[in-house]
Amino acid sequence: MAGLTSSGPNVDVSLLYDVNGLARHAPAGVDRAVGLVGAYGIPLALLLLVLWCWHGARRQDECTAVESFAALVWAPLAAALALLVNVPLRAFVARPRPFHEHGGLEVLEPDFGQRDFSFVSGHATLAMALGVGLFLANRKLGLIGIGLALVEGICRVYLGVHYPTDVIGGFALGTAVVLVLAPLAMALLTPVVRAVARSPRAGRLVRAKSRALPLPVDLAQTQTPPPGCLTHESDLAA
Repeated sequence: MAGLTSSGPNVDVSLLYDVNGLARHAPAGVDRAVGLVGAYGIPLALLLLVLWCWHGARRQDECTAVESFAALVWAPLAAALALLVNVPLRAFVARPRPFHEHGGLEVLEPDFGQRDFSFVSGHATLAMALGVGLFLANRKLGLIGIGLALVEGICRVYLGVHYPTDVIGGFALGTAVVLVLAPLAMALLTPVVRAVARSPRAGRLVRAKSRALPLPVDLAQTQTPPPGCLTHESDLAA
């Protein structure tokens, strides 16, 4: 398949030259920094956000902790699935890299993408899938993750290795895989995570050890679990 339009005057090519043209006037140190941020910095920052979200989720009540942990497990799984979907998609669209079709670009990763295709951006797909998956677990941290994914996309165009529509396609693919399959994924993962949470040894992966003061006898006897959550005794009784 010839793929998307990659030549001639169009907005996609114009934006490519505008964003990549910034590299022509930027110091060499800035170019190296953009390359490092796009290749390592943003993926590392997203990983740290996931770990920070997990750290906070462990201190929540059991229901919330289980749901958050299941979403955090789904985020990298969805990102990996989106990258797998991208493999046949790239081969089907078969869009050449922009530096193969257009002259005058500042290609800051000259050895990148010499033999593969451009649509869609794997970096943008991975970053947005992680950001949206993180959003399912924690809204505030998820918005930060989505913002980092947007920066990742700009970096790919700045480096001259992707068209803007490659990046937009990656954002769409990563978001679609996370959200469309989230109901099924959460339905499968939540019971597994709940079982782990109630395990004497592995339970600390989901919930931190509670240090709450013991309740008075009257309150302890009348206390009921939150809606949707059953205690171990209730499960046995059922």
